[in-house]
Amino acid sequence: MKNLTGKVALVTGGSRGLGVAIALELAEAGADVVITYSQSAQKAKDVVSKIEALGQRGLAIQSDQGDTTAAAPLVEQVVKEFGSLDILVNNAALANQGSKIDDPNADTDAWDRMWQVNVLGVISTIRAASKVMTNGGRIISIGTGLATLVGVPGVTEYAATKAAMVGYSKGAARDLGARKITVNVIQPGIMLTDMQAGIDDVPDFLLNMKAIPEAVEIEDVAAAVSFLSGPNANNITGAVLDINGGWTA
Repeated sequence: MKNLTGKVALVTGGSRGLGVAIALELAEAGADVVITYSQSAQKAKDVVSKIEALGQRGLAIQSDQGDTTAAAPLVEQVVKEFGSLDILVNNAALANQGSKIDDPNADTDAWDRMWQVNVLGVISTIRAASKVMTNGGRIISIGTGLATLVGVPGVTEYAATKAAMVGYSKGAARDLGARKITVNVIQPGIMLTDMQAGIDDVPDFLLNMKAIPEAVEIEDVAAAVSFLSGPNANNITGAVLDINGGWTA
């Protein structure tokens, strides 16, 4: 259904993995889509071509979400090129995992960079977007089920960054509710995307911790983003939607 016709969406981290699926799902629903990328210029160009092949306008902008001063110029460029901003999907993130917090060899600089990208970068983008977003707009951030149920050691910092995003989103939902701008978080389970580089299959012990013992399909998450972006989600705000096969059940 083309229920997003006339809408303009910004998807951060839209050049790979889940970001590509989200960008194309929104384009299929009729939205014009801007994606950001950090280094993958050719991949971003390919995504724009796919968006345009669906009959929608597309644009790729290089932007470092870890640089909080980049958020306002990014949003300004979207509005300059497309005339408005109706949907923001905070998808770009880092997932530095594997070390326990008491590990003397842990890469704390990488952890700090993850906080900068996953928390301060998202906050800066939401702040900038909220100032120009149309009334009735949509803000959707991609989190993780680890923010609700950690379950395994070695993911403390990553889980905490995503939990912080939940709290900020709930507050933003209150702040922006008078303008009918909804703010929600989607928490996917384990997905076999390029963020999990080198992982070809999910270990059985992790699958067995879920009610549905299988990896999450990125298309299912993208479809949920599209739904929350559309007219049938007008009164869903401040919500956390788990798409994780029952990891948090």
